[in-house]
Amino acid sequence: MRTLLLKSLFMRAATIAAPRPDDAALAELGKALEKRARRLFGRSITIREVDAGSCNGCELEIHALNNAVYDVERFGIKFAASPRHADVLLVTGPVTHNMKVALERTYAATPDPKWVVAVGDCAAGCGVFGENYASIGAVANVVPVDLHIKGCPPRPIDLLKGLIALMDKATAK
Repeated sequence: MRTLLLKSLFMRAATIAAPRPDDAALAELGKALEKRARRLFGRSITIREVDAGSCNGCELEIHALNNAVYDVERFGIKFAASPRHADVLLVTGPVTHNMKVALERTYAATPDPKWVVAVGDCAAGCGVFGENYASIGAVANVVPVDLHIKGCPPRPIDLLKGLIALMDKATAK
């Protein structure tokens, strides 16, 4: 036991380095998103994330947007705890029967103009869960979806690119 304890005291940490995105590409992507959000809203964009029954892989990538590597608040993207303050709903996972009413109420509580983004393959209806006895399937079966971001799970950079595509689509209307 003593040998194991001494060994663990002198071992190096068993961690890997944080992922380093291309800093220039991330900064350029963030500035483009901030510019579009300010042109469209006149202010920053506020997001409400809704887990409709996912495996939490997409939530981990969405939460990574707030970590020190990506830090999207510097680009004017904020996450809200209430749908009443949100501009965009990020919905993950296939909609379970238990979450159908909650998702409908969240959509109804979000003020206009509002956009719904289905994040991940499961939310788009083509993931491993699909329609079964426990789920209704795609988010589009419950609320209208403006954008699908594919991936299992999509990377944070892909989420930012998707938000830029959403802003471009909204300004084109």
